[in-house]
Amino acid sequence: MVKEVAQRAERDMRKAIDAVGREFNGVRTGRASAALLDGIMVDSYGTIMPLPKVASVATASSTLLTVQPWDPSLVPHIEKAILKSDLGITPASDGKVIRLAIPPLTEERRKELVKVVRRMAEEGRVAIRNARRDANEAVKKLEKEKKISEDDGRRGTDQVQDLTNRLTKEIDALLAKKEKEIMEF
Repeated sequence: MVKEVAQRAERDMRKAIDAVGREFNGVRTGRASAALLDGIMVDSYGTIMPLPKVASVATASSTLLTVQPWDPSLVPHIEKAILKSDLGITPASDGKVIRLAIPPLTEERRKELVKVVRRMAEEGRVAIRNARRDANEAVKKLEKEKKISEDDGRRGTDQVQDLTNRLTKEIDALLAKKEKEIMEF
């Protein structure tokens, strides 16, 4: 029973790490990355869809992204969605292909982005701690209902704490990598 609780906690904690990783992909680092546009939603024939579902996004160079819509009539909608996003990139189009020049980041903007990714990482840590709390409550409940012994309960909470420590370090490693990526010129 304790094993099931620990497995459920690990699954929830892994989801938090995956979410942090996805959020980090959306943070601009001065290098062009197709993942930068994953979160942009486009109005396509009255339906709001993610940009990668209505166009192909390619990295033409380290500072240029190209977006080629499946349907050229969507070009103005895609441009509007990119302008509305907080990426700070102005699209240039020839009617068929949209080019996004990724400007170099200023030192001030880099520091702002580091603060943003630190906040994202902290949200991930909070989600992990919430999963730990839920697991510990489940273990205590099992102990209270006499389904497991006190020793098993203590071992269970220790196991969940070890898991929490290990996965928090994974988030810290992701954060360090992203900070380094943001701060390099």
